[in-house]
Amino acid sequence: MLNPQQRAAIEYCAGPLQVLAGAGSGKTRVITEKIAHLIARRNLAPGKIAAITFTNKSAREMRERVARLVKGDAAQELSVCTFHALGLKFLQIEHAKLGLKRGFSIMDADDSAAIVKDLAPAATKPDQLFALRNLVSTAKSGGLTPEQALTEARGTREREAAQLYASYQKRLNAFNAVDFDDLIRLPLFLLESDDETRAAWQERIRYLLVDEYQDTNTAQYRLLRQLAGERGAFTAVGDDDQSIYAWRGANPGNLDELARDYPALKVLKLEQNYRCSARILRAANALIRHNPHVHEKQLWSERGEGAQLRVLACRDNEHEAERVAAEIVHQQQLHKSAWHEFAVLYRGNHQSRALEKALRLARVPYHLTGGTAFLERAEVKDVLAYLRLVANPDDDAAFLRIVNVPRREIGATTLEKLGELAQSRHVSMLHAAHSDGVLRQLAARPASALAGFVTLLDEFSTAQRRLGAADLVEEVIRRTGYAEHLRTETKDDAARQRRLDNLQELADWFRAMGKNAGSAGDLAAQLALLTHADRDDAGNSVRLMTLHSAKGLEFRFVYLVGVEQGVLPHQASLAEGRLDEERRLFYVGITRAKERLCISYAARSRRYGEIVANEPSRFLTELPPADLHWDGLDAAQDADAKRELASSHIARLASLLAD
Repeated sequence: MLNPQQRAAIEYCAGPLQVLAGAGSGKTRVITEKIAHLIARRNLAPGKIAAITFTNKSAREMRERVARLVKGDAAQELSVCTFHALGLKFLQIEHAKLGLKRGFSIMDADDSAAIVKDLAPAATKPDQLFALRNLVSTAKSGGLTPEQALTEARGTREREAAQLYASYQKRLNAFNAVDFDDLIRLPLFLLESDDETRAAWQERIRYLLVDEYQDTNTAQYRLLRQLAGERGAFTAVGDDDQSIYAWRGANPGNLDELARDYPALKVLKLEQNYRCSARILRAANALIRHNPHVHEKQLWSERGEGAQLRVLACRDNEHEAERVAAEIVHQQQLHKSAWHEFAVLYRGNHQSRALEKALRLARVPYHLTGGTAFLERAEVKDVLAYLRLVANPDDDAAFLRIVNVPRREIGATTLEKLGELAQSRHVSMLHAAHSDGVLRQLAARPASALAGFVTLLDEFSTAQRRLGAADLVEEVIRRTGYAEHLRTETKDDAARQRRLDNLQELADWFRAMGKNAGSAGDLAAQLALLTHADRDDAGNSVRLMTLHSAKGLEFRFVYLVGVEQGVLPHQASLAEGRLDEERRLFYVGITRAKERLCISYAARSRRYGEIVANEPSRFLTELPPADLHWDGLDAAQDADAKRELASSHIARLASLLAD
């Protein structure tokens, strides 16, 4: 049943609406119910509605929920997608107006990094390359052209980045390619500069719903403003208290910007929480009250008081991990809970190591979120790029990834020239490389190497007609000499063997698929689904993840570890004056817990080979004392807890021995 605030948000369609939705307040339900309301009660055609969110998983869940609420095939006509998916759809329709030809490629992060590395001076260090890439991405996220970025540059480093941005964009144009930032920047550029296109898209999308609005960057906000137009037919749902992505360009100030751009903006607040106990919410409210707010929120719940929040003071990181593992085992035994109801959250990925060791020793199944996914490993992506190019000779991104892997002495200058020639002929780079006329315009040595590469791909294309997917993988590895390439590139024996094993696993995976693998074309389609879908294959396991990764999730039992000054809040964030965002990050962690929350810190830890003393996080002093139990301060309660813990250990050992 909808509460009054939810119903008001669903039914208000008279103008622009901002919904400040607190953690666990049912915002996804509001969005999906409003879509159904627009169709059933406002007679708006489904194809005229667009719902924008930040992840494929959220979009898929939203689409499934709407399908249960509306009749017939209406849900199939909706645009329920991510910002980047909307941008891609826009470019596929309007590509010619932006100088792109049909079938343009999308560079992933690795492809973009490789171009930046090629363009930067040879002596540029890895951390400097990373900084340059971030500055280029920041300029694009701000909707700036290379010329605007150079004009607005402050200082030497920003000028260098702006100059690199110009060269980088020139190369993308030569390759008929865009990167992820361009999926927002280019549609924005066209909408702001072309009245006819803007009017057409405002007619195409008559109502906009935006989820996680606090996570939008400057370019995304400007894009939404162009699509919504002066009518302001939109609902923006967000929570300023959960804005934790400033480091990747998110601007929580966009929530305030709406009121300035749309004076008639109506603001509604969703404050009833359906997830957490009252104690957990009191702690969250008390914490976040220390941040400045334009609109105050006070979350409340009807779920009862719940248990006190426990605070564990530990000797060091190993002791902390052991205690957390023991507590998880104890609570699982006590409540007969499934392992997937537990989560351990931390500030940085490096904090998982001690936890993994402790959980393995305790025989507790766990899933590490945020590690490098199998299909994202470099060697796997390389072999898959060969298969993509065999299936689709117009895939310039795949061509660029593997044209020089293993090394064929085909340099960046040759590739840029090839890209320009391909674009002038309106063909892909692989098609251009098939032309003797094109090859004659290149230097003899790289032209010969390109000809050999083209011949090899032609042979793979012929081979795919007689080979299964797994055999084609092995043929690619054998004919390209990829295994030898790994032996040369990877000096560490163990690391090299892991990479070789990954390739064998890829072949075995396709072999296990049997007839379902199909041709290389079928294979490419399946891989696109596997790579871009937001999968969660954790199964019945304890979840280990960063606080950033945990946003949007909920668990019955949550353990927040490493809550120390300099870790949470992080020292770098303190130095940059971002204490408010660190507090929001802790707030997100607290509000993931439904029933029980345990917070821990280590009195000392090892950093850069030295033992250093730690202080508990300042955030702990901002929590209500009456709702906390500090381990060690209540002797009687601690004694009872130790007896329960010992009993659970005995029960656990007995069950393991029985196995």
